[in-house]
Amino acid sequence: MSNENRKHHWETVYETKNPDQVSWTQEVPKTSLDFIASFGIDKNAKIIDIGGGDSKLVDFLLDQGFENISVLDISAKALEKAQKRLGEKAKKVNWIVSDIVSFEPETTFDVWHDRAAFHFLTTREQIDKYLDTARKSVTGFMTIGTFSENGPAKCSGLDIKQYSEKTLTEELANGFNKIRCITENHTTPFNTTQNFLFCSFKRQAG
Repeated sequence: MSNENRKHHWETVYETKNPDQVSWTQEVPKTSLDFIASFGIDKNAKIIDIGGGDSKLVDFLLDQGFENISVLDISAKALEKAQKRLGEKAKKVNWIVSDIVSFEPETTFDVWHDRAAFHFLTTREQIDKYLDTARKSVTGFMTIGTFSENGPAKCSGLDIKQYSEKTLTEELANGFNKIRCITENHTTPFNTTQNFLFCSFKRQAG
């Protein structure tokens, strides 16, 4: 699927569906928050949520006092929904409409968070571009959540790439050291279960 078609797909999803109609919705993104808390970062640390869509992670980070949050998504409509939900608080966030494979960061980040964006990259070229961008822009930590080998093979009608702890660690070996990995079941709004792999990494020195 071309970048243009991918963008059209996600704009349509967010244009036509409410949070209770998409599988990835979480009322409380507890695992993501726990991983971010484990890094012991300051409240002024620069955090970016990759493929954040209208996720509520940004709400919780703002409530915890974080002051330097960016949310990136391919869908402008998704970010509009998040901004509308946050109201005045939305002005505290840097909103970025971009496909991650064409994203050119203008700054570095202490924390790179990605829940369920990376697994949509299914070609070697897309994966390499993502990893190259992360290596250039992450100075501290990464946390990535993907479908595990026991998770779905598709999401939102698109093929995804499943990962094990071993294969995800190998992808990030050039530039990042694994801290820890867990698997967990995510219960969707329609009461189905998706098995996720979450791993955290620290940027290698030098």
